[in-house]
Amino acid sequence: MLYQAFSLISLFHGFVLFLGPYSNTVYGDVTYSFPEEMKRGSVIGNIAKDLGMEPIKLSSRKARIDTEENDKRYCDINLKTGNLVIADRIDREGLCAKKASCVLKQELVLENPLELHHINFHVQDINDNSPQFNEVQMNIEITESAGKGARFLVGEAHDADIGQNSVQKYSIQRNDHFLLDVENDAVNLVLEKELDREQNGEIQLLLTAMDGASPSRSGTVAIHIIVLDANDNAPVFSQAIYEASLPENSPLDTAVLTVSATDADEGINGEVTYDFDLISESDKKTFVIDHKKGDIRIVGKIDYEDMTSFELRIKAKDGLGLASYAKVIIDISDINDNAPVIHLKSLTKPIPENVSPGTEVGIINVQDRDSENNRQVRCSIQQNVPFKLVPSIKNYYSLVTTGQLDRELVSDYNITITATDEGSPPLSSSKSVQLSVADVNDNPPVFEEQSYSAYVTENNKPGSTLCSVTARDPDWRQNGTVIYSLLPGEVNGTPLSFYISINGDTGVIHAVRSLDYEQFRSFEVHVMARDNGSPPLSSNVTVSVFITDANDNSPQILYPAPEGNSFMTELVPKSAQGGSLVSKVIAVDADSGQNSWLSYHIVKSTDHGLFSIGLHSGEIRTQRDISESDSMKQNLIVSVKDNGQPPLSATCAMYLLISDNLAEVPELKDMSYDESNSRLTSYLIIALVSVSTFFLTFIIVILGVRFCRRRKPRLLFDGAVAIPSAYLPPNYAEVDGTGTLRSTYNYDAYLTTGSRTSDFKFVSSYNDNTLPADQTLRKSPSDFAETFEESPEVI
Repeated sequence: MLYQAFSLISLFHGFVLFLGPYSNTVYGDVTYSFPEEMKRGSVIGNIAKDLGMEPIKLSSRKARIDTEENDKRYCDINLKTGNLVIADRIDREGLCAKKASCVLKQELVLENPLELHHINFHVQDINDNSPQFNEVQMNIEITESAGKGARFLVGEAHDADIGQNSVQKYSIQRNDHFLLDVENDAVNLVLEKELDREQNGEIQLLLTAMDGASPSRSGTVAIHIIVLDANDNAPVFSQAIYEASLPENSPLDTAVLTVSATDADEGINGEVTYDFDLISESDKKTFVIDHKKGDIRIVGKIDYEDMTSFELRIKAKDGLGLASYAKVIIDISDINDNAPVIHLKSLTKPIPENVSPGTEVGIINVQDRDSENNRQVRCSIQQNVPFKLVPSIKNYYSLVTTGQLDRELVSDYNITITATDEGSPPLSSSKSVQLSVADVNDNPPVFEEQSYSAYVTENNKPGSTLCSVTARDPDWRQNGTVIYSLLPGEVNGTPLSFYISINGDTGVIHAVRSLDYEQFRSFEVHVMARDNGSPPLSSNVTVSVFITDANDNSPQILYPAPEGNSFMTELVPKSAQGGSLVSKVIAVDADSGQNSWLSYHIVKSTDHGLFSIGLHSGEIRTQRDISESDSMKQNLIVSVKDNGQPPLSATCAMYLLISDNLAEVPELKDMSYDESNSRLTSYLIIALVSVSTFFLTFIIVILGVRFCRRRKPRLLFDGAVAIPSAYLPPNYAEVDGTGTLRSTYNYDAYLTTGSRTSDFKFVSSYNDNTLPADQTLRKSPSDFAETFEESPEVI
């Protein structure tokens, strides 16, 4: 019923005041009036309707009622309907005491954008308190000499309510001696009929106080009147109102002031005692009065933030019960005893690292319970972070970015906010705010090296590992996950994937099949590292794959030709001396390096002591002068071995005829010769052929030395005969300094033909450093290079 009565009170709404074109806007007051002691959950108004917004926006804008740290939140917002509802018991008397207007000031905060509305709750009084007297029974001593019309002050009643709900009238029980007179809140008993102690020494009266509500409440006190002998002077205070000022947090037992009253009577009638009159329980715990001296001292804590002033009523009573009253007003002055309190109202977590400078990431509210300058607060943060505080509305600050964030450099910030008031001395407080930076895909993968080189020996097993590439991406999670792939390419016209593959997760490059050094010696691979961000970022690196040679090719003998192809015979004159060059074995090896370094050995011969072969040149020379006892037919089996591990070799047969005349050779006696022909004709033919051969040979040598610098080996029995190209291996690659045969390394042999008395002209060695068969290979490859760099000369 009480709520229904007050619900008829119209709710009036404050006006809205726009402060200017600023992203953070402060609005005027919105005011609601409602009675105290409403039930929790009771609706007192609709804030969404009063602000002219849809209720659904309250939730999206994080609407909330903000209070200071020590204040209760008496009202809440229903974010679905926009209704303001009672959240806690509201007792007007406990909040505002005797104040005529009881207003609770709270703030409505909206975000995105930030808005601040002041809400004033006018709490109206209801008649929920009865009048109460300070004492259950009052004892008044009145001398019998008191005359008619004498007035005796009694304590008034106290009602915590205000207005018509407070004490409005008093009544006294009907009696023969006293009437009741109330004037200016002073309740007096007026003596209507003189007292006679001998007839009636004590009188009992009942005093009733009533408030003005309907229905009214009342309170009573029993008045016990003791009739005394004449005491016609009451105590008189030195001043009606005493005033004092105290700083808050004054120490206990501090003297406030001293009240003083005098009584003109003598003896017991003039003895004055002091006491508090109509004092609250909280004031009793704060002050004490010396009953004899009238000294008022502090016995409890004084806090300006709880109470700014005290008003005490002091009673002075003489020994026979006459009393008078005075008022003591104590003003409390503020000292700077409260440090600012920092409240974090809103915070963006995490912050994307690509936010632009000036982005608002948090809202800070600072409160200081002190007053005036003591509550003026300055806020700051440390200088080494890309954030700053921007003053916003009243005591609100916006935390905004001042520069570009980079999660890869700093992923978390521990920001210390310091608030300092302007008191003397100033007080400050700090609050740490943890901010984390969210990753965006702003870094491509970066390879650990600018380029990679991989070395693999030919004839490797399919699936063997060539090398591993590694790229780092400082981004987080999927933005930093690296995937490897091969860019399209070709090797000798064949797709690159035909030869190698890469593990997309580890970056390990594998050979898909065996590689052949003789096919190609190196190739390049382009590897792409791509992250898993959106959009993805990538980078490339070049991997150079070098194939190293393995000894997988046996030496191939170019001269003499393999058996069965043709009849290859060398003619050695009987007059050949020791060290004469009689022939040469020519071989090549398709491998390279030491795998192609060839050595020549005679493994079998008709006469072991007659011929030797150069270890590295393949030149066959006589070891001694040829004697008549030597066999005409000399067969040599020559082994050509490379320097690989293990070494590979090839063999050939060399046929040598020791003779000064072809006619002496049995196999050639079937050749027809006409003895009857004219010797003159033969001599002319021989001379013509010799001159022509010499001239042609001289021209060929000059042209070869000057232009080609390359001579081809010539076979016997047909002048200078070139080695057929069919003798060269199919994959033979001429490598200067690493192969086995230089294209300029040839020798020429000349033989006169046309008669059985043909002569043999010896050829000078292309290499004077031919090693005997018992010597070993030199250690330095440069030695071999020197061996093959000498130019041949024809004798």
